[in-house]
Amino acid sequence: MPPKKAIAFGKIGSFGQLSISTQPVTKSEDSGFGKFGKSDEEFRVEPTADVERAMGFQGFGKSKVAPVKNFDLESLVEQSKQVARERERNSLKVSGAVNSVEVEAAENVIGPTPPPQTTESIVTESEENKISLAPKKPSKITTRTHSDDEDVDSSDSEDDDETGTYIPAALEVNLNHGTKPVSALSVDHSGARLISGSVDYDVKLWDFAGMSSSLQSFRTIRPCESHPILDLHYSITGDAILIISGTAQAKVVDRDGYEKAECVKGDQYITDMARTKGHIASLMGGCWHPRDKQEFLTCSQDGTCRIWNVEDVKQHKGIMKSRSQNGLRAAPTSCTYSRDGNLIACACNDGSIQMWDHRKMFVNTSVLIRNAHQSGTETSSIVFAYDGRNVATRGGDSTLKLWDIRQPKSPVHSVGDLFSRFSMTNCAFSPNDRLLFTGTSFQKGESGGKVVFLDRTTFERVHEIDVPKAHVVRALWHPKLNQIIVGAGDGNIHLYYDAAKSHNGAKLCLGKPKRIRPHEMMSTVRVITPHALPMFREDKPRSTRRAMEKARKDPLLSKQPDLPIGNKGSGGRVATSGSTLSSYIVRNLGIASRIEDEGNPREAILRHASAAAANPYWVSPAYSKTQPKPIWAPENNDGDEEPDAKKGKLN
Repeated sequence: MPPKKAIAFGKIGSFGQLSISTQPVTKSEDSGFGKFGKSDEEFRVEPTADVERAMGFQGFGKSKVAPVKNFDLESLVEQSKQVARERERNSLKVSGAVNSVEVEAAENVIGPTPPPQTTESIVTESEENKISLAPKKPSKITTRTHSDDEDVDSSDSEDDDETGTYIPAALEVNLNHGTKPVSALSVDHSGARLISGSVDYDVKLWDFAGMSSSLQSFRTIRPCESHPILDLHYSITGDAILIISGTAQAKVVDRDGYEKAECVKGDQYITDMARTKGHIASLMGGCWHPRDKQEFLTCSQDGTCRIWNVEDVKQHKGIMKSRSQNGLRAAPTSCTYSRDGNLIACACNDGSIQMWDHRKMFVNTSVLIRNAHQSGTETSSIVFAYDGRNVATRGGDSTLKLWDIRQPKSPVHSVGDLFSRFSMTNCAFSPNDRLLFTGTSFQKGESGGKVVFLDRTTFERVHEIDVPKAHVVRALWHPKLNQIIVGAGDGNIHLYYDAAKSHNGAKLCLGKPKRIRPHEMMSTVRVITPHALPMFREDKPRSTRRAMEKARKDPLLSKQPDLPIGNKGSGGRVATSGSTLSSYIVRNLGIASRIEDEGNPREAILRHASAAAANPYWVSPAYSKTQPKPIWAPENNDGDEEPDAKKGKLN
């Protein structure tokens, strides 16, 4: 029996007829149900060009998929080789022309030969002489534009950055915070605002974009009453500021200076610091987490470092206890996070450096360096490098040391003779991580403090910025602004920058003129009305001198004080006995029972002896049997003689 013919609807043919396939249907041998769906063998592609021309279509449905473009690698390689050969040939022609020009010039010149000409001058001369020695495409060597000059300048600055000696300290701007040392400085990550704190308890906020050339802060606050400001830090987003003062409670304010949170104070009668909710002694330092905007760290003289959450400051989130070598409490003087936030480091007053892993329990230290600095001194700063491998510490023993956390037994580099009078002097790394800088205080015979820059690899002094007649307390180098900000001991803030390589910051406010505020006095216009009615007529203006004299005579306008009261009281005031009834009674009772103190007190007492003997009532009946007759001390006429009990013993 012949196989059945399958009927299928194919595409429209040239005349719109349907085509019926005559191929037999073959069932799949894999399964007994055959093949579901459309079969590729049931359809035949038929030309539709006639229908497209008749109906004016470009095609039915979506266009066909473009064929994949095949690249012939061998032809591309040959093409690149050919281009390289042409460039080499053109360069040889140019060099030959240069040599020929030099030979002709040498033959025509009498005397010593001039210095060799550059390629630019030779090519321009050849163009003037209409000698086509250059290839068809314009050469990049022969033409230079302003953009090329900028590229050259940028390349020079890159070379300076590569050497690590570039420091933006060409120009200087001074901001006045007050008269006391500037103990804290911080700039937000965008570089738009600066905040400064001092030992005069004030915190000032500076806005570079809104500040004019008058260089005045837009807000001054006193967040911690009569406690000096020790440290200030902007959060990673710049919307919060951490304030570390001499109290036991850290504060968080927003970027406008309004308080957001205040840490709780712990119970000072509990010996175990883990049982308290907060610090019980004055703070020493603090900082924000570099990745988490809700977390910050504080350290205190109670021997603990505590982690806090801004949303819940009623209790600490974590606690780390620093211990000395003999197991006693060691007070941390500074603390910080690593750049990735995985390590927490603190420097203690026993000279040690202790680090904990943030991802583990804070039971044992991950890195411990004993005797890093002299015991009993305050290590004022500890900071991680940008690569996270090195740690720099600024000790109170006038040293600056660089440590490798992978080999913490001994410092990588150390430098001394960096005298500092303040426990807030910090150290920091440059944005390119190749320099390390810190501030110094001046001693007797010196002109001022300095900002010392050291090479990180060799620890040699690369540069020094002199601050005349002032100690250097704080110093920071903002990576985005590329400006160095220094807090001095005379209350001034020095901003060092470069006109070409620094951005925004101090450059924004210098170009704005000073704002002249109008006077708050309002001038009144006097209208002269000669024919006005008497009730609306104004008096002629008199001189201010006469008006002042008239006001002087008026006790209400001149605010004359009350006159002293004479013998009689007036206006509810008692004359000679005071202003209240109680004072009047006390004065009269005191006058009535006043005793003359000028007489002999012994005689005043013996005046009542006869009355007491005749009518004994208080003391005499108790001693009537044991001491019926009182014995009085003999009267001493010589008042200069001392009693026997007070006389000195003779040897």
